[in-house]
Amino acid sequence: MLVACSAGIFRWGWCALYALLPVIVGSLLWQARRADHPQRGTWLDFLVLATLGLAVDLRWFERAWPPHLAIFNKVLLLDLGIVGFGVVRGLGGVGFDLRLRLADLKVGLREFLIYTPMAVALGLATGFLHLHHAWPRTLPLLGAWCFTFLFIAVPEELFFRGWLQNLLERRMGRWPALGVTALLFGLSHFNKRALHFNWRYVLLAAIAGVFYGRAWRQERRVGASAITHACVDTMWGAFLR
Repeated sequence: MLVACSAGIFRWGWCALYALLPVIVGSLLWQARRADHPQRGTWLDFLVLATLGLAVDLRWFERAWPPHLAIFNKVLLLDLGIVGFGVVRGLGGVGFDLRLRLADLKVGLREFLIYTPMAVALGLATGFLHLHHAWPRTLPLLGAWCFTFLFIAVPEELFFRGWLQNLLERRMGRWPALGVTALLFGLSHFNKRALHFNWRYVLLAAIAGVFYGRAWRQERRVGASAITHACVDTMWGAFLR
């Protein structure tokens, strides 16, 4: 309300939507909790995940914000998911903890180093990636990594690995869950950097999703996969395009 009012774009419809979403999501996940004590996941869990995921990916609610602050829509929906799945649903094994450990760094960097050579080779071969001619400066590179980690990697890894892959593992096993989650992660990039279906981005993102999923599931830590994710995205922006 403060942002919308100060920007002169306040609308009661958007206000009502943001007020009702926590009530609706909380109610659905409370019902899921009561019906699913083993936490194998119910259709209510996946309905909430689909709604949150599509709202972010298709930017359903971003018109409620000034363009330069639209990132806060993603942050609010992330907070809604954290309260819904963490507090109301009580979903275990998520691994959401921003107190990073040395093991998170080791696992995250390991998966980044394994993924990078094949991704760069495939990206250059398909014409999706091109090398930059200038070497990036250290401080902007560090700032880009921190921004990517907090506003892109952590939200996406919490959603795809901490919630989605976590629930799918309980139903289909580790490897099928890893593959399905990676595929869905890739498809979520279908309209990025292009006005049409960007199959090259989908392919590279799906392969990246395998390594993000591997990083998360080793210690079941979102921090580990978020480090891999932030390193990949920062490298793309700094050295490739």
